[in-house]
Amino acid sequence: MDKLIFTLTTLFITTISIGQTVEDRAYSAKLQKLLSHTVPEVSVPEIDTAESILFIDSREENEFEVSHIKNAIWVGYDKLDLSKLKDTPKNQKIVVYCSVGYRSEKVSEKLIAQGFTDVFNLYGGIFEWKNSGRPVYKNENLATENVHAYDKNWGQWLKKGKKCYK
Repeated sequence: MDKLIFTLTTLFITTISIGQTVEDRAYSAKLQKLLSHTVPEVSVPEIDTAESILFIDSREENEFEVSHIKNAIWVGYDKLDLSKLKDTPKNQKIVVYCSVGYRSEKVSEKLIAQGFTDVFNLYGGIFEWKNSGRPVYKNENLATENVHAYDKNWGQWLKKGKKCYK
């Protein structure tokens, strides 16, 4: 009983400290350690796709080409190209994502430094998006089950969809 209370208390405190969780506890623990939590985070269930959100994909182009969130703008990470956002209002609600949330956290920091005021990191990334049953697209009109799983180590956290590595 004491172990259960300790576990529930730890889970509750951890959830408060980072503000977000994902369904898989092991994945959640991995993200808690991986991310710096320097920018506002949003979980998949908190996103209303009917709302006017600009999704920014901070993965590499080959990952984006496999699939992405509908209408997302690809900006990359290693060769980050923020010029694609030059006409975006600074108060536009922006959700940045990558595979799990690390690269998108870093890109979110850069967007905030550029003066964007309503920027969020998608907690758990496109993996959690797909794990939650949300659709991904190869192009804007063609839904797909394929998701670039980055590599075998990180791909273990993608539970739904078809893992691709090329």
